[in-house]
Amino acid sequence: MAHAQQTSPLPGELEDVPGWFPPLDQFLFNWFLDRQKTQGMRGDLLELGVYLGKSAILLGRHLGDGERFTVCDLFGSEAPDGANRAEAAKSYASLTRQAFERNYLSFHDTLPRVIEAPSSVISAEVAPGTCRFVHIDASHLYEHVYGDIGAAREILGPDGIVVLDDFRSEHTPGVSVAAWEAVLSRGLRPVCLSTQKMYGTWGDPEPLQEELMALLDGRADCGLSVQSAAGHRLVRARAQRMRPPSFPRSRHYEEPTPPPAPAPPRRPSRTRRLAADLLPPIFTRAMRRRFPAVASQK
Repeated sequence: MAHAQQTSPLPGELEDVPGWFPPLDQFLFNWFLDRQKTQGMRGDLLELGVYLGKSAILLGRHLGDGERFTVCDLFGSEAPDGANRAEAAKSYASLTRQAFERNYLSFHDTLPRVIEAPSSVISAEVAPGTCRFVHIDASHLYEHVYGDIGAAREILGPDGIVVLDDFRSEHTPGVSVAAWEAVLSRGLRPVCLSTQKMYGTWGDPEPLQEELMALLDGRADCGLSVQSAAGHRLVRARAQRMRPPSFPRSRHYEEPTPPPAPAPPRRPSRTRRLAADLLPPIFTRAMRRRFPAVASQK
């Protein structure tokens, strides 16, 4: 499997990179990051768990001058405990650092800072208060997600955004428990929920929610609903045949080869045309059944 990934065709477009990054979440990543730039917010970017780089490639497009992008993943190296080893062996056995770097460099000139280690090391690697956007998509085990959320709170600056992947998937109950526990007892405030991800902040979510609701309410390709639970306003977005936002093609993109033009219909010979004109009808009908091209010329 790893060998197959390393020798697979180089991606020409973002959609060619394998991974679970729906169009709605691509749109929301762009919106949050563009808004930060518009608001003059500066800070580093961090992704915990990169798989083959699809979301990291998009994040890298939003890196400003003097900012740093850090990614952290096991990339097949030894997991810190038995449960994490079993999870990695089941879901990510074919993941390699080489495959990630190969995909990322198809779209960017330089790699982000790559930490090949469990996400538990990140607090020692990234200084407190230095990031403006953190995407958590590493282990699905409760204990690890709990630690990743705690690290994100330390690492994010004021009004920074944390994104929790798989917060409500049926196969990731540990993420769900850790995510909602953070909302109920650790100060995390949801900004919005997509089908796959929770977007939250330890700052004030209301200005973000008001702008986002106004934007989504005018889109035909995105449904919007608002609920209230435990004192939190929950803004839920859901895609409705949404197309991915535009993204620059990679250095390996090739225009698709147009299909060959269909061959012109074969013209019957002069002899066959004369036979069709001169023979009795019974013979003409038999000839037409055998040579349909003759009939088409009549």
